[in-house]
Amino acid sequence: MEPMDIDLQALEQRITDLEIKASFAEDIVEQLNQVVVRQQAQIDRLVQELVELRDRAASAEPGGFRSLRDELPPHY
Repeated sequence: MEPMDIDLQALEQRITDLEIKASFAEDIVEQLNQVVVRQQAQIDRLVQELVELRDRAASAEPGGFRSLRDELPPHY
């Protein structure tokens, strides 16, 4: 074998290795993207629930401080 053949084989192997690594990186990026999409959907739902809870609290009895004793069941 000539030195040029060895260099060419080594270069081809390096390119193959890089292609494999790039493929794995693409898969990981796609998986992470799916996680981010799911988390954003969760955040959106939680924000909506928070807004609804704030609206309910604002429309509840205004200015009325309620003691925890007021919340006790009648058998106490």
